[in-house]
Amino acid sequence: MSSPLPARDPDSRPWLWVVGGLIAAGVMAAALYQAWPLLHPQVVSKAPLDPECDLRAGPCRVAFAEGGEVGLAVEPRAIPVMRPLRLTVDVDGLDPLWVEVDFAGVDMNMGYNRVKLLPAGSGRYEGEAMLPVCVRERMTWEAQVLLQTPRGTLSAPFRFDTWRSGVPAG
Repeated sequence: MSSPLPARDPDSRPWLWVVGGLIAAGVMAAALYQAWPLLHPQVVSKAPLDPECDLRAGPCRVAFAEGGEVGLAVEPRAIPVMRPLRLTVDVDGLDPLWVEVDFAGVDMNMGYNRVKLLPAGSGRYEGEAMLPVCVRERMTWEAQVLLQTPRGTLSAPFRFDTWRSGVPAG
């Protein structure tokens, strides 16, 4: 006489886990594909970096080769980390649809740090941001002012340093 077949546990279907994992990976890939242009906009024109710019001394301005200027001011001028920063962008000779400022560590990835500024009239845009603290005592940042225009995204870079202790060493 033959022994009866053991009953199958309905939860022991490993292929369901494989199918579920493939579906989840597909959803994540589709979301990344949709978000990529927002996280990494294609820049049609980039203003040159002004090495003499010191945002701690006051606002800085840069000009685009095709015309138009952008100025950036940060308050408080000490640019402390983990404290609210007031950003002011002044735009001359351009009519952006919107303005954002993207903060990136120059030699260390500090994650996504972008803020959309609100129009304040007469080519001025304002907003608030906060920089994360870094494990290093001194951190060099690049603030990219991103201007979305009918012809594409324009980028104006501004560099500055922050100190974990809040004051420059020296």
